[in-house]
Amino acid sequence: MKPLRLFVTGTDTGVGKTRVAVGLCHAFAAQGRRVAAMKPVASGCTITPAGLRNADALALQSAMTVRASYADVNPYAFAAPIAPHLAAGDAGTVIEFDLLDRAFERLSLQSDVLVVEGAGGWFVPLGPDRSFADLAAHWDLQPIVVVGLRLGCLNHALLTIEAIERRGLEVYGWVANSIDPGFERAADNVASLRSRIAAPCLAVLEHAPNVDDSALARQLSAGLVKP
Repeated sequence: MKPLRLFVTGTDTGVGKTRVAVGLCHAFAAQGRRVAAMKPVASGCTITPAGLRNADALALQSAMTVRASYADVNPYAFAAPIAPHLAAGDAGTVIEFDLLDRAFERLSLQSDVLVVEGAGGWFVPLGPDRSFADLAAHWDLQPIVVVGLRLGCLNHALLTIEAIERRGLEVYGWVANSIDPGFERAADNVASLRSRIAAPCLAVLEHAPNVDDSALARQLSAGLVKP
């Protein structure tokens, strides 16, 4: 079976990309696949004795079934919780695709499934003329869009899907994540998205911030390609 190379993006920041990416890792691992994960660029990192560490990247590393260094999982880590290109500029760093390519290749060689998580949304910049959209296209990844169910999600989701398809990439699927427990007509919004997005809805996640990884993996597994 052809290796899967997935890119988890979102309709905005704070919509649950890491939650979904970790769940995907566990779901594919349950199928017996070798799973690796990557957070190419992360801001909002904590200073530790081992260096800067990002909570999302650490969660992904823990969900992997192959061994890899933190430097491969998260090649660019920045302390400031701001847009990655701004954090890189403040640190006097240029985000180089060549460095990211080497980490991506090492992880790809070890894995049947590689789950790459972005930051923020589809077009978040990585420099003056590059964005996460460019990185996903550069690696020919299949995006999974995490839709944060809140007011405005229809427009954000459809714009994101259209932008991905214009890049010529195949959308693997999308996940509706209930981030606002007070959001009215959530089910009707999901139905509207189902009728307008050709890619499958992999799961509709309830507002359950403390759900364990195995339960989340079970929810996601039904929509995944089986080995």
